Amino acid sequence: GHLMEPAIAPLGFDWKIGVGLVGAFAAREVFVSTLGIVYSVGEAEDDSLPLHEALKADRRADGRPVWTPVVAISLLVWFVLAMQCMSTLAVVRRETGGWGWPLFQLVYMNALAYAGALLVYQIGTRLYP
Repeated sequence: GHLMEPAIAPLGFDWKIGVGLVGAFAAREVFVSTLGIVYSVGEAEDDSLPLHEALKADRRADGRPVWTPVVAISLLVWFVLAMQCMSTLAVVRRETGGWGWPLFQLVYMNALAYAGALLVYQIGTRLYP
């Protein structure tokens, strides 16, 4: 997570979100459970904070909240545009008979997701500081 933080910081994401994104490459729905692990959120019966409370309480080093509406929208744009399902890559590889199209699809869609999330976060933080 910390290794990829410099690359994802311009999107408004911290290392915890980065770990969630890596986990989400298996399947998008893994993102929430990965955040639960990163934030040390237990079962409902445990006396740990619920995930939404842990997210609200999370702060950056300078004291600003990690999770803002602009970060949330940036993350949504990422998930709308990114290719994050490895089984889809496997199907495209099987259907096309090679790795050219699946790799192109992975690079293109994730570059598009990065650019979209970057624009949303950078413009959003200037309009709503």
